[in-house]
Amino acid sequence: MPIPASILAVPRPKNTVVIAYGKDKNLYAVRQRVGCKNVNGRHLPVNGPTIGHIVDGAYVPIASEAPAPVSSGAVELKDWADIVLADSVFRDILGELEKVYAAADALKIYCIAVLRVCDPGIKDNELKEAYDNSFLSELYPGVALSRNTVSKFHGDLGKRCSRIVQFMRNRTAAVGMDHHLLIDGTLKSDESCVNSLSDFSRKAAVRGSRDISVLYAFDLDVMEPVCSKCFPGNMLDYTAYEAFISENNITRGLIVGDKGFPASAAEAHFAGHPDLHYLTPVKRNSKLIERHGMLSFTGLLPGHEGVTCKKARVQGKDKWLYSFRDTAKAALEEREYLRKAKAGGTYDDKEFRERQRSFGTIVLECDLDLAPETVYKAYAERWEIEIVMRYYKSACGFDETRVHDDYSVIGSEFCDFLSTLLTFRLIKAFDKAHVLERMTYGKAMSILHRAKKAKLDDNGWRLLRINPSHERLLQDIGLLPKPEEQAKRHPGRPKKSI
Repeated sequence: MPIPASILAVPRPKNTVVIAYGKDKNLYAVRQRVGCKNVNGRHLPVNGPTIGHIVDGAYVPIASEAPAPVSSGAVELKDWADIVLADSVFRDILGELEKVYAAADALKIYCIAVLRVCDPGIKDNELKEAYDNSFLSELYPGVALSRNTVSKFHGDLGKRCSRIVQFMRNRTAAVGMDHHLLIDGTLKSDESCVNSLSDFSRKAAVRGSRDISVLYAFDLDVMEPVCSKCFPGNMLDYTAYEAFISENNITRGLIVGDKGFPASAAEAHFAGHPDLHYLTPVKRNSKLIERHGMLSFTGLLPGHEGVTCKKARVQGKDKWLYSFRDTAKAALEEREYLRKAKAGGTYDDKEFRERQRSFGTIVLECDLDLAPETVYKAYAERWEIEIVMRYYKSACGFDETRVHDDYSVIGSEFCDFLSTLLTFRLIKAFDKAHVLERMTYGKAMSILHRAKKAKLDDNGWRLLRINPSHERLLQDIGLLPKPEEQAKRHPGRPKKSI
């Protein structure tokens, strides 16, 4: 017997259904809908407990309502410390994203980047649960991060790649003329057969796996990545170099490159931008070294023990060569050469004497007239980019791609770039608080991940009790107030007043 329309028209809570009961089916109960189930391909609703009745044309709730099932309701225990710290050092990036993306899209990108840092190695289908279980859902509620939503969103990001380029260009435009930019790349495993970026690199061909190449620019003065871009795994650094600095519109600063990034690869770009300069090493077999006698050193390098140097201008060009010889490194190279010669039984004294001149040496080319000690320091600090690549692969867990087509790879790598940027801001926060003097970055993040807040009653969120050593870390980085230091009492009996 159908339920009368007048009964169905009575206002009642949402997600409920009216059920007729009694001997004559003239009594009406209001039951809550708690979900649905799949039966032979059909989605059938599942009814929950009775929450009220319809009496005399009005909805009457049950006075003593039964407890709701534990499967329903909001999460009342959430990760707090790591999310709040990440948001405090990274919040300005949300404003940068909103300059090129709609507010909802910018927030989605931001949350994905934060979760990938706070949960290293997290998969896209785990983002929704991590978001609900963390304080990110309290700071930025209502962000859609379901598996299908994130998968399609990565593809949409890649399809609108001009916005990614604009975001990178906005960042490079903020680079100062006196800043030092380090450029390097890394290979990521990508076995997809449906995108054009996955291919066999020189290194990957040996182990039989395909990669994509990711180039990064790192600002040594602010200690954080500036921009990045994906290239096919089989593309040479020489080929990608000019495309990288041109597309990202790098027009200011001093680019400190490696042997794979010679200035000749982007000579026209450097010539068209007078505020952009380069410092790159010269190969040891270059004719410039012999022509200008760069292995005949003229003095000692100030501030360094056992290092000789020479400076010379390239004839007819606004280009200078700087050569250095480190005696400690020369001894190591000489020992390694003799070890290999002994193992192979191929020692040639004439060849050894010729090679001995170049042991421990490096020759650098620059379009600026600088002091040799400035050049040596700038290139010596280039190892910082290796730390970027190490954190990119290990700390962030970005050693392989988990998406397939070109669009998804580009979109996912953009989120990975933001996660790498956040990682270095966290490192700077830990370093400022002297945390890294007593523990590693991974250990500090692990401790922060254990600091959770719970909503136990109507008094709001409260931090759960943690170990005193963990509490000290939260105090050092400013998440908890430090206790007031009590004044030290002088030993002995206090003086009596006369």
